[in-house]
Amino acid sequence: MGLRDPLYWLYERRLERKLGDADTPRHVGVILDGNRRWARISGLGDVNRGHQAGADKIFELLGWCSERGVQVVTLWLLSTDNLGRPREELEPLLRIIENTVIRLRDEGWNVNPMGALDLLPDSTARVMKEAGAATSGKPGLIVNVAVGYGGRREIADAVRSLLAEEAAKGTTIEELAERLDLEHIGEHLYTRGQPDPDLLIRTSGEQRLSGFLLWQSAHSEFYFCEVFWPAFRRVDFLRALRAFGARNRRFGS
Repeated sequence: MGLRDPLYWLYERRLERKLGDADTPRHVGVILDGNRRWARISGLGDVNRGHQAGADKIFELLGWCSERGVQVVTLWLLSTDNLGRPREELEPLLRIIENTVIRLRDEGWNVNPMGALDLLPDSTARVMKEAGAATSGKPGLIVNVAVGYGGRREIADAVRSLLAEEAAKGTTIEELAERLDLEHIGEHLYTRGQPDPDLLIRTSGEQRLSGFLLWQSAHSEFYFCEVFWPAFRRVDFLRALRAFGARNRRFGS
C-alpha cells in the first residue's frame, strides 16, 4: 500500500466523523459530467470507455448515498440536446445507458425513468419503461434516471399533462386559470411525489445547471466539483455533504 492510501483513508474517516444527520440531504441530483475528457486525459482513446467508466461509477455513488440515508438520487445521463449527436457517437452511448438501466433493475434499485421517452429510440425507451415497471414501489433509495431530459421540456410536459387531465374532467381554460397554482404543475413533473433536490452536484468544473431540474432546484444548494465524473471518489461525495451541511439554507430569502 502506498503512502497516499492510508492518508486518504484517514482523511475520509475524519470527514465522515464530522458529518451529522443534519448534513444528509433527502434528494441529491447529479450532473455526471466529464466522461469524455476523462477518457482523453487517461489515454484511453475511445471516449466510450469513459462513458462506461462513468456508468460504473454510478453504482458506487448509490452505495454511498444509501449508506448516508439519502432518499432520492437523480442522475442526468443524457440531455435532449445530446440526442442530436452524430449516430456513430450516440448509439454506443445509448447501449451503455441501456445496460446501466438493466443493471439498476437487476440489482433491485427503485428505478424511476424521467425524460422525453418518446424522443428516444424504441429499444432505449422500452428498457427504461420496463425497469420502471419492474422496480416500482421497491423500498429504499429511489433512482431517477434522466435520459432525453431537458428542464424546459419537463415543464412543458407538465403543463401539457395538466391541461389534458383537466380537459378530461370538463374543466374550461377560464376555470383552470382561476385556480391554477404551483402545486398543480408540481404534481405533473417527472419527480412528482418526491422531495425537491436539496443538493445538486456537477462534476468536471463546469459551473452551470444547463437546464437540470429547473423547476425543482429553486431552493437547492449547488456543489461544483473539479474532478471528472469517472474519477469522483467517496471523499468528494463527503466533501459535497460537508459543504451542504455548512450552508445556511434560506429557501429563497
